[in-house]
Amino acid sequence: MDWHIDDYKGEFIRIFSENIHRDGAAKLLDWLTNKSDFFTAPASTRFHSNRLGGLCEHSVKAYYRFIQNLQTEYEEEWEEVISPESVAIIALLHDLCKVNTYKIEYRNVKVDGVWEQKPYYTTEDDLPYGHGEKSVYMIGGFMRLTREEAMAINWHMGAFDMRVQGGSYALSDAFYKFPCALLFHIADVQSTYLDETIDK
Repeated sequence: MDWHIDDYKGEFIRIFSENIHRDGAAKLLDWLTNKSDFFTAPASTRFHSNRLGGLCEHSVKAYYRFIQNLQTEYEEEWEEVISPESVAIIALLHDLCKVNTYKIEYRNVKVDGVWEQKPYYTTEDDLPYGHGEKSVYMIGGFMRLTREEAMAINWHMGAFDMRVQGGSYALSDAFYKFPCALLFHIADVQSTYLDETIDK
């Protein structure tokens, strides 16, 4: 089945509504739906799902990859290891840091000898707080996270995180202490490179 932007939005809202019930969740979903560009934003400017609705698409795909990884590691007992609510929070909200940061600009491109203006995405971050840590901060404005949820979201970039590239050893410690954070990082990478495409 070929999914479109509204299909991913509907699936995101269904997963969120069926699984996330803690205080503040309704306000967060209302903000995502009515006061942010979450459902229309791309997931990136030049890489995976760099198109209208790509951020929501990536979040939904990461959710299903996360569940697959949990089932592979823990089989039918995975819900004894981590709750379905935590799984939904981690996967659906890990890239909240990207909300309201993408802008459309135009550049001249020669097509068949004729110059045309083509749109492309740029970023303009009014809250330069980092990446995973920014998502944790933003979610915290609406609802409390468990320590495991915060760790998984904070370190979802794995070795791509600029803090790790700067020499931090905290990622390794986090993955040892919170194995589900490692499984989600893998899910994020799988969805990015195996399940998504790049628009040229």
